[in-house]
Amino acid sequence: MRAHWQALPFLIPALAAAFAVAAPPSPDASHDLADIASEVLLTRRDEHEHGHGHQAAPVMVLNETEILLYHAPTPPSYWSIDFGDRQPDDKRYPGLMGLHIAFMVLAFFGALPVGIALRSVKHAWHGLSVIMFYVFVTLGLSASGLYRKLTPNMYEGQKHGLHGWLVLIAAAALSTLDVLALVLRTISYVRSIRAGEQRFAIKACWNTIVLDREDKSVALGAEYAGLVAEETDEYEAAELKAREIEGEISDPHRPAPIDAGISPRHSDEHEADQWVNDYRRHSRYPQSADSARTVFGVHSPRGSVHSDETLPVGDYFSGRSKGLTRASLIKKIGRALFATAERSLVFAGLMQLLTGIVIYTGGCRENYVNTCLAHLIKGGIFWSYGLVTFARFLGSFSELGWAWNRSPSRDYVSAEFVECAVIFVYGITNTWMERFGAHPGDPYTTKQVQHISIAVMFWFAGLVGMGIESKRVRRWLASSATAAVPAASRSQEAVAEPPSYVASFNPFPALCIGITGAAMAAHFQEYLFQVQIHMLWGNLLTAFAVLRCLTYFFLWIGPPRSILPSRPPTEALASFFLACGGLVFQLSTEEVTIAAMRRGHDDVMMFLNLAVAITCLAFCWTLGIVAFKGWLKSHSQKSVTFHSSA
Repeated sequence: MRAHWQALPFLIPALAAAFAVAAPPSPDASHDLADIASEVLLTRRDEHEHGHGHQAAPVMVLNETEILLYHAPTPPSYWSIDFGDRQPDDKRYPGLMGLHIAFMVLAFFGALPVGIALRSVKHAWHGLSVIMFYVFVTLGLSASGLYRKLTPNMYEGQKHGLHGWLVLIAAAALSTLDVLALVLRTISYVRSIRAGEQRFAIKACWNTIVLDREDKSVALGAEYAGLVAEETDEYEAAELKAREIEGEISDPHRPAPIDAGISPRHSDEHEADQWVNDYRRHSRYPQSADSARTVFGVHSPRGSVHSDETLPVGDYFSGRSKGLTRASLIKKIGRALFATAERSLVFAGLMQLLTGIVIYTGGCRENYVNTCLAHLIKGGIFWSYGLVTFARFLGSFSELGWAWNRSPSRDYVSAEFVECAVIFVYGITNTWMERFGAHPGDPYTTKQVQHISIAVMFWFAGLVGMGIESKRVRRWLASSATAAVPAASRSQEAVAEPPSYVASFNPFPALCIGITGAAMAAHFQEYLFQVQIHMLWGNLLTAFAVLRCLTYFFLWIGPPRSILPSRPPTEALASFFLACGGLVFQLSTEEVTIAAMRRGHDDVMMFLNLAVAITCLAFCWTLGIVAFKGWLKSHSQKSVTFHSSA
């Protein structure tokens, strides 16, 4: 009703004339006038939601009168009182808000990712990064609290503060787990000293309690010592050499990089790692039919068949008991969940940054809220997806085989499976969210049908993508090719996995994003500038899909042979277009485009250049974090190699 009354000045002259002709004045004329005005406004709003039939040509000039029929004017905001027209007695404190933003950015995009990188190598300065995170958070909260004390509340009912406290509680919970683990390590270390198992030494105490390094191999271990199998070179080398003597490794073309009887630990560290990796490549994907991986499993000369899904995670080469394997697996899953939760705090910081901008500028109110949230959330997903894809291009997750490289182990799900899982969750939730704000019995609008159908596509395309990524489903699909051939007459070469099986070529994530981009590029909008902005980010998403398909094309021709990240250039461009498209998606919300038109900033090139500049800045930040993490690991490995050789 507030919007109705604010629009009455534009309707009173016409309605009064019509009312005078239709009937004489009455004492209740003012109430009848309000009722008629409400009916007209509801009709105009319904026409707006239907997009005026989606047949009219886009309007080039902003019609303020029509906007006021279905949207209330944007009320004053923190931005308007900080940077609006100044009165002589006005007191403004934008510097405090600037300090709040600066400290929170340093906390969530500086100290937090640096701390994650330091944790990955169990660096001694990880504790300092955690302290700096909470110092920055405390300073940011202090600046925000002082700003709110000195400034009137300009956004009633905002949830930015509540969500921020929830994020900080989650961060504190993870830090509490860290402290608890430190206490448990301290108790265990003291007990081992009392039992006579160890002697007290400052260096051993520091490594065991503070750094959680029980031996030298831990420093060379994988991130969080649980996301991938821990490297135990001595044990694996001995096991591999024993199996080679027994004849289980039967590739005559593979040169032996280390002489028999010489432990890899006594040779150069790089040669030892190359020896193990060379075995992994040839034993899992052999060229000889005597020891071939087929669609049914691994065939050894002894005739045993092992399915990919029957071996425990990270336990291909070890002879541990099942009980030990279960305990180790539970521990690794716990550490992986901890790592995922810690990384999620960075994306939670991004969410807080977006909502903070909305609250400060006074957007996303009343009937703007649904479309505003849809653009921010969905665009934020594409933005984050682009940054993660760029990190994969740089080499992140290469230990899982997600950097378009040959996976060191076949125990992990593919990156395409994770993408399809996210797409599935995205679609199944958005299918039911498109009717938010509609009343029971309201007919489905054209826009609702458009958006719901896209969500259903994400739902089932993601489900199909997860299905074809399943190793079990793949064996089911391949079994029909060999059903007509008796097992006795089936040769090893005939059922050996083709080279393309080493990687995943799942087009469904690219299909979903490409079709979404193509559809949004043709999405009807009221104004020409809004049409152009939607075409811009729609084409950017479509470009990602085309480049991802090119990546699959080139990798299909030459499947990756190395465990090192292959860095296809098509993925560098694809990730950039995806992130940039997600950012323009966020900027294309109705409230932002109308504000740009009011101020004469309705220029597509300006929006594109702004999005490109911010995306380049974010990519530089991503490169810096990934490079810093790689530098830490390389120096950690050199340090351990030096101490072991000494």
